Amino acid sequence: MLFEELNLIEPILKALKHEGYTQPTPIQEQSIPLILQGKDLLGCAQTGTGKTAAFAIPILQLLYQQKQQHKEQKTIKSLILTPTRELAIQIEESFTAYGRNLGLKHLVIFGGVSQNPQTEALKRGVDILVATPGRLLDLMNQRFVNLEHIQILVLDEADRMLDMGFVNDVKKVIAKLPQKRQTLFFSATMPSEIQQLANTILRNPEKVEVTPVSSTAETIEQAMFYVDREDKRSLLLHILKDKDIRTALVFTRTKHGADKVVKDLLRANITAEAIHGNKSQNARQRALSNFKARTTRILVATDIAARGIDVDELTHVINYELPNIPETYVHRIGRTGRAGASGIALSFCDAEEMEFLTDIHKLINKTIPAADHPYQPKQPMMAQKQQVNQRNSNKGSRNNAGGNNFRGKKPSGQRQRTSS
Repeated sequence: MLFEELNLIEPILKALKHEGYTQPTPIQEQSIPLILQGKDLLGCAQTGTGKTAAFAIPILQLLYQQKQQHKEQKTIKSLILTPTRELAIQIEESFTAYGRNLGLKHLVIFGGVSQNPQTEALKRGVDILVATPGRLLDLMNQRFVNLEHIQILVLDEADRMLDMGFVNDVKKVIAKLPQKRQTLFFSATMPSEIQQLANTILRNPEKVEVTPVSSTAETIEQAMFYVDREDKRSLLLHILKDKDIRTALVFTRTKHGADKVVKDLLRANITAEAIHGNKSQNARQRALSNFKARTTRILVATDIAARGIDVDELTHVINYELPNIPETYVHRIGRTGRAGASGIALSFCDAEEMEFLTDIHKLINKTIPAADHPYQPKQPMMAQKQQVNQRNSNKGSRNNAGGNNFRGKKPSGQRQRTSS
């Protein structure tokens, strides 16, 4: 199918052609007609499937057609809520690209920078507002933002909003919206809490599901490096001796871990920068721009900060630490192998991460092949895992005498959250 077959108006088709797009992705092909019909939508699609365009293109068309029929009003007509600054910026860039011929005004607002340019733009009038929950609520409380005229609401990356603790903020925002509106809800995963939220805000939604979250792109070559924790640094430097790895996105679980990896790489004369929640917005954008321009070879990121990172032709993702939520593994490696391109995902696993790896194998329904390397564990992983479990058990016995003991595991029904 071609975009011309989706009943899109000529100014949008012209913009898509300018961007080099002729064929919609599956989620775009399924979502755009439903949104143009004014229906609520529940979209489940993993990263890299093109869901930003799936909602941006029809929103632009609907608002442009309305603008042609009615006198222009300086009111916010569409709100896109998203969890991270990077993703918010990327979404606004998409509205700029696809709406270049429409004359609609859009704005992105997020925290970590001065609010003055944002409030001045709001005063001049905005049709489409892309926002992170914290800054949006702040500007609403200061009466800079009025949501009484919202016609289309988009919740993007809803599962990540849950992970980041934004759900209550999202509910506060929704309480200020008109009851009569179109709502588009996108999430890469659909845990019960997200399904409950969707049920409360959607009216008879159409459901679009593309690429189950448990699946990893067939074009991504995966390898697991079993290694002792203290040897991870040496293993990473060994892997990066390969000059064919021109750029790589390296994941850690924590902000401190990301900074430590960057220091190790810089000592080895490998250009690297970190991107995480403690960095200023300017520093994050500079690091991302340098990485995209390939002046920085390695970008080290935490999971939350990495949402919204979209780099063309990224060949390698390296999991320096395995995530403790298995779906996150799928999201991480989905940063490479996008749009049908090939990619390579290399992961390090120490004894304490064996439990995480078991969960990942269950989710993706296959075993990631082990790689040979010079830093093999000093003793078998399973033996180390048993020692770790024994230490946790002994520790739990001392701390929880007579009480419940989860032996270092997450209590049933709960997910530990990692620092980012």
